[in-house]
Amino acid sequence: MTNNSSSVTNAEDVLVSVNRPERTEGDRPSKAIDPNEKHLCTDHLLGDLRGRTISGAFITIASQGTQFLLNLASIMVMARLLTPRDFGFYAMVTTVTGFLWMFQDAGLSTATVQRQQITHAQVSNLYWVNVGVGGITTLLVAALSPVVAWFYREPRLVAITLVLSGTFLLASATVQHLALLNRQMRFGLIAMIYIVSLLAGYLTGVGMALLGYGYWALVGASVTQVAIRLVLAWLISGWRPKLPSRNTQTWHMLTFGANITAGSLIYSLARGADNLLIGRLFGAAAVGLYSRASILLIRPLEQFTIPINAVLIPALSRLQAEPERYRRTFLRVYEALALTSFLSTGLLLALARPLTLVVLGPRWEQAAPIFAGFSIAALCIPLGGASTWLFQTQGRGRDWLFFTLLGSCITVASFVAGLPFGPAGVAISYSVGGLFIGVPTLFYFAGREGPVTTADLWGGIFRYLPLWIVVCGVTWLVHLLFLSSAPLVQLVVCAPVGLLAGAILIYLVPSMRRVALSLVDILRELKSRTSFPNADGRFPGVAA
Repeated sequence: MTNNSSSVTNAEDVLVSVNRPERTEGDRPSKAIDPNEKHLCTDHLLGDLRGRTISGAFITIASQGTQFLLNLASIMVMARLLTPRDFGFYAMVTTVTGFLWMFQDAGLSTATVQRQQITHAQVSNLYWVNVGVGGITTLLVAALSPVVAWFYREPRLVAITLVLSGTFLLASATVQHLALLNRQMRFGLIAMIYIVSLLAGYLTGVGMALLGYGYWALVGASVTQVAIRLVLAWLISGWRPKLPSRNTQTWHMLTFGANITAGSLIYSLARGADNLLIGRLFGAAAVGLYSRASILLIRPLEQFTIPINAVLIPALSRLQAEPERYRRTFLRVYEALALTSFLSTGLLLALARPLTLVVLGPRWEQAAPIFAGFSIAALCIPLGGASTWLFQTQGRGRDWLFFTLLGSCITVASFVAGLPFGPAGVAISYSVGGLFIGVPTLFYFAGREGPVTTADLWGGIFRYLPLWIVVCGVTWLVHLLFLSSAPLVQLVVCAPVGLLAGAILIYLVPSMRRVALSLVDILRELKSRTSFPNADGRFPGVAA
């Protein structure tokens, strides 16, 4: 993905700040420097923020591509080893735990990344707050396990909830280590942590499924993944927290984190209401179908946006004092995101059935109309997620809280409206409500302050909506000719034709062609760099 354009001037070059201890006459340090402080300084990143961002984006996109393939392989294998009922049990519990999952972070990772200047004492205090909140959440979820089983009328959920409750404490102890790696834009190390932990979790899950553990395979995969991530983050980061201390001016960051957490909690409660209602009214098999269809769409979109999110939040946070450069950077990425996401997601509605059958298998055909309903949301999820960067990188916690309150009301109302029509009705209602009510609300609040305006955000929708329409329309027409063919054949034939139609439109429209060419320039720049840093931690061709 693109970031700053080549028009960024040499005036942004800055000297690398290096902290050195004062020397005495005998060339011995008179005052020891805490080795943990080296994890906090970001002055050296500004010297070539464009180069570091591009290299980081390349690494993170490669990482997310790998994670996507691992996820896809896991979904395909586990869907054939387990039943919709097994997935339903797991989804019932994770819907409830998902309401509280943001407490493992408490918004404090964003506070660490976004802060211009931060001290070791402040990060240590945030670490202990994370651990404390994670421990309390673990106890709360464990205490709620009988309530979860009672609500769903399924006693087997007690044990599942008790085991999964421990993941809150494990994940909380990892937050600040990963945040510091992100703050330093050390994306290669972050990628390794996530890929290795993900692979370990999936191998554990597949192994347990083959041994006949049923839904416990999903639980085992989740716990293993979080535990391995904790161990790797501590070993690789090198940062170690000190004991909590007073007078560290941590309160502002805690307030910012509290606003982010409150907003995330409200959104999580709203977004998880669908699984909760479907599980209560239609049972485990229905929620299993619904959750798999949701993940089949949402997870690839997340894998697509996570690398951009991971790179842009620290980069934009470093540009808060330069409004014009901030706006230019955001919009270039935003337009590139619109181009690529509308091009790719245009296939989803037309190919919903064959895609579902190829990935999940023939016994999951009932999930196809649910996936088709969700595919409408693919229009707004990537650009909506990008708009939230404005809240996070500008420290606008209160605006984020207020928007999520309104957005959550819209989401819950859409679920209730679609519930009489079954799981597919819920998916369609959610997508339509988000597209026509949720997105306009988000764009209004995100663009009413700061360098990026609401009009800027709408521009990304209206300029690239024709691309989605062309790709979806052409794919649909070709798909009608191959309805009697095998699902895999439909995918192999129809998807390339739809993408080709989109590519032709991009070539014919100057604004789209300009963005596409900028992406080509980025790829050429990446080709001129190696994928591995030098001994000093920089990539060849990247200035200090």
